[in-house]
Amino acid sequence: MIRLQAFLEAKPLFYDEIDLERMPKVYQRIKGLLPKPKVIHIVGTNGKGTTGRFLAQALLQNGFEVGHYTSPHIMHFNERIWRNGDNVSDDLLEAKHQQLQTLLTPLEHASLSYFEYTTFLAMLAFEGCDYVVLEAGLGGEFDATNVFEKTLSLFTPVDEDHQSFLGDNLNAIARTKFHSMEKYAIIGRQKHQEVFNVFREVAEVHSCHTYTIDDFLSEGTLKEVHQVSQRYNLVGYLQENLTLALSALKFLGYEAHIEDLVKAPLFGRLTQVLPNVLLDVGHNALAAQTIADVLKGQKFILIYNSYRDKDYAKIITLLKPIITYVALIKVEDVRAEQEAVLKKTIEETGLQVKNFDTIEENKQYLVFGSFSVAEAFLRYLGTLK
Repeated sequence: MIRLQAFLEAKPLFYDEIDLERMPKVYQRIKGLLPKPKVIHIVGTNGKGTTGRFLAQALLQNGFEVGHYTSPHIMHFNERIWRNGDNVSDDLLEAKHQQLQTLLTPLEHASLSYFEYTTFLAMLAFEGCDYVVLEAGLGGEFDATNVFEKTLSLFTPVDEDHQSFLGDNLNAIARTKFHSMEKYAIIGRQKHQEVFNVFREVAEVHSCHTYTIDDFLSEGTLKEVHQVSQRYNLVGYLQENLTLALSALKFLGYEAHIEDLVKAPLFGRLTQVLPNVLLDVGHNALAAQTIADVLKGQKFILIYNSYRDKDYAKIITLLKPIITYVALIKVEDVRAEQEAVLKKTIEETGLQVKNFDTIEENKQYLVFGSFSVAEAFLRYLGTLK
């Protein structure tokens, strides 16, 4: 039987079209053979990873067996599947891969997409867990993670992204995400009032009980979150993600020691990887605006690249107030924009563009653009050691 690494390498990571019926059909056939933890489903444009990790850590604090499924990974596949405080081991993944192969027909394990297959793999790796925090990939209603029955849905900030799959405007994108809700849902802080309007409309269709952060957190708790976050340099948008996670915890009937949660944010979210280098895996306009607001008044060299389907002109324009110039880092990805096209667009914003070659100690850098950009930069750092 083919081993996991070789099996996944044979599957494309990304698809131009997605078969919306395949995952639900396979799930219906094998669901009786899968673990049945309580699932908290996290959907949104940004903030899913850290919201999920905060919540998973909080449930772990309360003595539960907890799994957290997130995507994509930066360096190693194991980053996607976290259990009880650590990424799962290669041995466990291999064992669960072999188990999954026996549950699926040859046609099913050949036809399932990379993300569909690894979603089933994660659920097997979470066998014995009381709770699983399950992060949607890029959608909601039609996402592979949506097949599982949910105890609660959490919605992080929603904005325009992945328009080719989710819809060409904010209203359509929000509807696609919110149609994943079932019985209970909590919505986090939002940039657009329209998102709240769509949330309420879709909730009526699903007869879903809906809540906001303010339904669960007192002014005293919010003040404590801010104070602890200031002490540990947790930036504003991560504080918002933390409050959404704490709201979910309250809904479930538990408490958390906030200081312990703040100490363990997910890597790659404005992470200080060198004294003069911040790295963030954000890749859309909402992330760019958030970072520009957080870092306002400072200046950085932007280490950047972009996929063709991103609105990189808007992203660069939003980041421009905090950027001195752009250093393009090479990424090995078929979705990357052509260098000449990207350079021309950046120059049209009024910023100078160079090719990335090295880090100078007396300058400040911001690495931003995608998980692929983060991976390329971290591999560069590995060459320095």
